[in-house]
Amino acid sequence: MLGAGVSDLSGGDLRAPAAQGLSIVVPVFNEAVGLSRLHDRLSALAESLKERYGLACEVVYIDDGSTDGTLDVARGLIPDHLDVQVVSLSRNFGKEAALMAGLDHARRGAVLFMDGDGQHAPELVQRLVSHWIDDGFDVVYTAKANRDNESTLRRFGVRTFYTLINWGNRQKIPEDAGDFRLLSPRAAAALRQLPERNRFFKGLASWIGFRQIRVDYEPDARAHGVTTFNAGRLLGLSIEGLTSFSVAPLRIASLLGLLLAFVAFLFGLSILWETIIDGKSVPGYPSLVVGLMTIGGVQLVMIGVVGEYIGKILSEIKARPIYFVAEHSIKSVDSTSALDNPSRTAAE
Repeated sequence: MLGAGVSDLSGGDLRAPAAQGLSIVVPVFNEAVGLSRLHDRLSALAESLKERYGLACEVVYIDDGSTDGTLDVARGLIPDHLDVQVVSLSRNFGKEAALMAGLDHARRGAVLFMDGDGQHAPELVQRLVSHWIDDGFDVVYTAKANRDNESTLRRFGVRTFYTLINWGNRQKIPEDAGDFRLLSPRAAAALRQLPERNRFFKGLASWIGFRQIRVDYEPDARAHGVTTFNAGRLLGLSIEGLTSFSVAPLRIASLLGLLLAFVAFLFGLSILWETIIDGKSVPGYPSLVVGLMTIGGVQLVMIGVVGEYIGKILSEIKARPIYFVAEHSIKSVDSTSALDNPSRTAAE
């Protein structure tokens, strides 16, 4: 069978999915200063969701190779109104791998992804949950309401990225959508079935389909510190997304090749015109050098683009695990004891 079914997780009653609970996945990297405060806000959120929907919650903290005391703080968090899982990866594998680790370890039905830097307000989660339980949406994703506080260059880069990645794709990725989103049980199950290792969560969460709704919001200021996503990392993530989810770079390379061939044809016609009609001899060295440099540069760019895709293919063929787990602990609300599983070392 080439397809897969998740219809058994939908349920006829829109409130029935609430019985399966909610897992809140929070990737953290060097968030020791603000993690306790975030956990207190999530505990209050879990209490509110329990009262309103009877929704049992857990939080899954994914420590992505932090170098400060994040793991120690996470180990000491109390399961107040929600269970607490702490998954420590063996090194920094990146946010996409951390999100996958959270999805793999989530024990409840629905899964919510949010950042650990305080910019994703836990209070907004109630609105996302309402769209899921009350309105029956399977994917509730958030997007920045505006980018007025960002530079013109950054806004141009974002617009260019989404234009390229959506070029020719049947399932468009919503512009400005972030990783702060909620997946219903069947949407989470569908996302788990996707086999690729080079994952781009924004694209995959849109690609699976189902009923989706956008929620605009204004990110809160960071609770502490500065973002680790500098221009270089953002560029790398953009290239990762483009090459993992779109063939636009290959199409641009093909179109550029056609354009150069057309320009070369016109240049050849101009040489014939000047030689046959006007009787002028065209100097060979300058035109030859310029032509070779142009064609050579374009060829190198095309080889680089093709190399990115070949690298993705090689990574998929190697089939290495997306991450390794160095430590895993669970604390339940109804039990004060932690279940530590340091022997669990890998997951795919």
